[in-house]
Amino acid sequence: MRSHTYDHVLGFALEHPWSLTPPMMAVVAGILARRLAGVDSDADLERLALVNRKSLPQPKVGSVGIIPVYGVLAPRMNLMTEMSGGTTYEKLGQQLNEAMSLPAIKTIILDIDSPGGSVAGNAEFAAQILKARTEKPIIAVAQYTCASAAYHLASAATSIYAAPSALVGSIGTYMMHDDITAALDQMGVKRTFISAGKGKLLGNPSVPLDDAGTARLTAMVDDAYKQFVDNVVRGRGAGTTAAMVRTEWQAHLYSAADALALGMIDKVVTLEDTLSRLLAATPDTVDREAAVDLPAGDTDQELPLAAATSQDHSSRAALQRMVLELDL
Repeated sequence: MRSHTYDHVLGFALEHPWSLTPPMMAVVAGILARRLAGVDSDADLERLALVNRKSLPQPKVGSVGIIPVYGVLAPRMNLMTEMSGGTTYEKLGQQLNEAMSLPAIKTIILDIDSPGGSVAGNAEFAAQILKARTEKPIIAVAQYTCASAAYHLASAATSIYAAPSALVGSIGTYMMHDDITAALDQMGVKRTFISAGKGKLLGNPSVPLDDAGTARLTAMVDDAYKQFVDNVVRGRGAGTTAAMVRTEWQAHLYSAADALALGMIDKVVTLEDTLSRLLAATPDTVDREAAVDLPAGDTDQELPLAAATSQDHSSRAALQRMVLELDL
């Protein structure tokens, strides 16, 4: 039987809509289904969801503050850590506030590698980014996944860049309902609910989802999706419309080249080259020295639209080691 310590996690995950890529959605749904049915979790399955980078400090390079946006996103990650190992909106909000409060930080980069996450808290942090960009430029860099809830955040930034091999998009929302009646039957459990208040039991997993439950959950998903689309339109501006997002962009993941053609991003360029351009363009001596110390890259033109090589990934690792060591 499953531990009751997971009850609050399950409740949160099933009560709120999600904006996640389909593969990660399948991972999270699989973990939840096993927990709900009282089956021991598959350790290998849970490891697929783990990112284990949530303890990263907020690095700085010269006058550029870098905020890591990694893994599955959710509020109060103490509820979801065991399943996702991702990043909390609260932590991201604190890091953004810190960067905004430091006069030495002139530009902020959101270093995004996330399949998305919970709708709860997503729009609130996107609004925080949108407000902050009126005071300091904020550049979202997709390296290597910027999907669903993560793209919601990126769309609030001043500009969106993506590495040549990045995947961008997946603008959509969903909710999960696991019908565990067969599992309960197998365990010899017959569950009875006594309730008051119309709709109190809509969507509970102990019975098949009926029409009323489906309609209610669909309305919640539609509301979350509308908010997502409206915020993308507000953040991207420049002729972006709700009709464009819904009918042209849809909820697909795109390559960096396709995302650029659609207007979902502004440039195809790596995180390293973005930093090099920002630092080399300022009169600050410290910035120029920091630019020289960055991993070698093409700072004069954007990278060709080609698949990432092992050298691309080692360059990213070198950059991350350097910014963590600097922590100026």
